[in-house]
Amino acid sequence: VQLQASGGGLVQVGGSLRLSCAASGFTYRNYAIGWFRQLPGKEREGVSCISASGGSTYYAESARGRFTMSKDNAERTVYLEMNSLKPEDTAVYYCAAMFRTRSAARFWGVESAYDYWGQGTKVTVSS
Repeated sequence: VQLQASGGGLVQVGGSLRLSCAASGFTYRNYAIGWFRQLPGKEREGVSCISASGGSTYYAESARGRFTMSKDNAERTVYLEMNSLKPEDTAVYYCAAMFRTRSAARFWGVESAYDYWGQGTKVTVSS
């Protein structure tokens, strides 16, 4: 089982980045995929999630209106498009997979609800 997060980097305030999460080794279509981030000195927090079907997305208040998740089932990859980036978005971003028997609507922001985790990708927003 592998979740490979990529796409992080250094960007200026107001810029954009697209993070990718490539999945392998499990039945991808049966899992919701979430993004979490860990800011320096803080606990990991949920950013967004896309349901197993791809029909529903969920966003933290800090991400709503600026971030968009999408899913490419053929490529087994989930994307997080991040626009209008702010210095407070600086963090290590992780993707994770949650089996569809759990309600994504209810548990998308709960770390312990996820079964598999990828390594992080670092995003730095400079002012």
